[in-house]
Amino acid sequence: MKGKGEISKFIEKYFLHFNAATLVDAAKRYESQLANGGKMLVSLAGAMSTAELGKIFAEMIRRDKVHIISCTGANLEEDIMNLVAHSHYERIPNYRDLTPLQEWELLEKGLNRVTDTCIPEEEAFRRIQKHIFKIWKDAEEAGERYFPHEFMYRLLLSGVLEEYYEIDIKDSWMYAAAKANLPMVVPGWEDSTMGNIFASYVMKGELKASTMKSGIEYMTFLADWYTDSSENGIGFFQIGGGIAGDFPICVVPMLYQDMERTETPFWNYFCQISDSTTSYGSYSGAVPNEKITWGKLDIDTPKFVIESDATIVAPLIFGYLLDM
Repeated sequence: MKGKGEISKFIEKYFLHFNAATLVDAAKRYESQLANGGKMLVSLAGAMSTAELGKIFAEMIRRDKVHIISCTGANLEEDIMNLVAHSHYERIPNYRDLTPLQEWELLEKGLNRVTDTCIPEEEAFRRIQKHIFKIWKDAEEAGERYFPHEFMYRLLLSGVLEEYYEIDIKDSWMYAAAKANLPMVVPGWEDSTMGNIFASYVMKGELKASTMKSGIEYMTFLADWYTDSSENGIGFFQIGGGIAGDFPICVVPMLYQDMERTETPFWNYFCQISDSTTSYGSYSGAVPNEKITWGKLDIDTPKFVIESDATIVAPLIFGYLLDM
């Protein structure tokens, strides 16, 4: 425990069995992965940005403990929304007791609820919309095309949002990623709020769909990145389930089977923080060994599933890796 802080010492002393022990084992193997020169992909599902994971995840990025991110369009934008409209968010601790009428009243107030937290539509979405539209339009008029995250990087690095900042910029993981120009894939971006807004401009004839690079282009980008970065192995740290995890993990069998690059290495570390019950036909709830049959993980790949709440588990693992 040399160099470790109080949080790390606490979990080593008291997290000894079951999911708690798996958390420690997964954190230690993540640490070994980096110490051996390997890289790590982190996937973000759910509403981790609204849960303010950026407070610790941004430091993971700055400390070079994550090398590529796969996230939903929601997580891509919600970190920026929290950056520019934090004081307007409303917490609803008794969200389980809300009636349909009370939910409708939140909508009429422009509050979109994510579990116990309401995102303020006007302050969050609209503060971003006018600026991102200009960036989209300028690119289109210049004959340029970019990925969704690249447009967001341009938005953050341009400084046009600075007047709206309501949190410390060091707590924004998207800003940390933009500063590092961190590789990213954002599968299914179209179903996010900004994706919906972009689609509306396409339908109104104000933008072309081709200005935004596609999911297929994300997959081919990821394939090239994986090929170029796998010398010492690449690990897969999955927060939640869904497309943020399903999309990138498939790059290995695609390269091996469809491209017939049989020298392609498997992911050499796998950890999922999951709240999905192991069940019939659920990929998010599938045990890691099932991934062996799909050519994603090897027989000997270290595999961990921590069945718990990611808003509790992820900060603890990241804290361990940051010697907190």
